[in-house]
Amino acid sequence: MEIALLGWGSLTWDQGELRTNGTWYTDGPLLPVEFARVTRDERLTLVLYPDTEPVRVLWSRSSCASLDEAAEDLAARVGTSADNIGYVSFFSSVFRCNTVLEALGPIHNWGNSRNLDAVIWTDLPPNFEDLTRMLFTPDNVITYLRALKDDSFDKAKEYILNAPEQVSTPVRRHIQNVFRWQE
Repeated sequence: MEIALLGWGSLTWDQGELRTNGTWYTDGPLLPVEFARVTRDERLTLVLYPDTEPVRVLWSRSSCASLDEAAEDLAARVGTSADNIGYVSFFSSVFRCNTVLEALGPIHNWGNSRNLDAVIWTDLPPNFEDLTRMLFTPDNVITYLRALKDDSFDKAKEYILNAPEQVSTPVRRHIQNVFRWQE
């Protein structure tokens, strides 16, 4: 079974126990992702985000034998439930996308053009506005980052700088310009 795993953030540089062929390819689909999720340790992470500029994401081949196994494997690495793993299955014509339905078309077209059996991805929702009580704007992201304490700020900076260079979102470009961070 040929299952592609999409990645745009920490999976690409910190695979952990995730079962893949070890290579992250740079020719994934164009998807709307942005630094719009705040984690428990206060990092800003990349998630699918509606109505933003699409960027080319990365992908790897899962070494799992089935779609269910690959989804469980990804969920374990991300620290979530399999319900937060999106997928398109080409052999059974089923899909799940809880966050940004507009991502399904590009994912489906990309996976179909590569004769894959399935494509999976992390499908956690954005939560910036809920947790910060600020609108999600580039300037409010800067306000959020400036309010972080030392260790939290360092973790946030590390994630942003380690994100794949090709995942150059509008918010990332704004952050790098304001803080003068370079990859």
